Amino acid sequence: MSELFRLCRDLIDIHAVRDWCRARGVVLRVLSGPLSNFHNLAANEATTALIVNVITAVWQFQHDVQNELTAEGITAAEAEGRYHGRPPALAGTQLEEVCSAFRDQGASIAALARAHGVSRAAVRAALADQPIPQPR
Repeated sequence: MSELFRLCRDLIDIHAVRDWCRARGVVLRVLSGPLSNFHNLAANEATTALIVNVITAVWQFQHDVQNELTAEGITAAEAEGRYHGRPPALAGTQLEEVCSAFRDQGASIAALARAHGVSRAAVRAALADQPIPQPR
């Protein structure tokens, strides 16, 4: 395999792969990365086990720190109100006008989209919570 961390998501997975290989007599060789110097990572040797445990523990630590930083970034973005994607195309008075025209005047979605310079999908999204007008 090219890199052990592409195969495994965490420390437990790495040990499970090593155990699987050891149980079946399969040689586990990594072609790149910090573990590429070992001929057989599944070998039942104390030195190999120690090195694999140290390197995977450091990798797991880096992974956990990255997850913490990502969570902090998301929390900060949510606090500033900029995490939930792009703002809706129709908001405020435009939204009220579209809803009113659709509900009261029976305007088509395509006509509303042209009139307000937005896509039909934007009009549909704005009208998603509105009741469907009954034919006259």
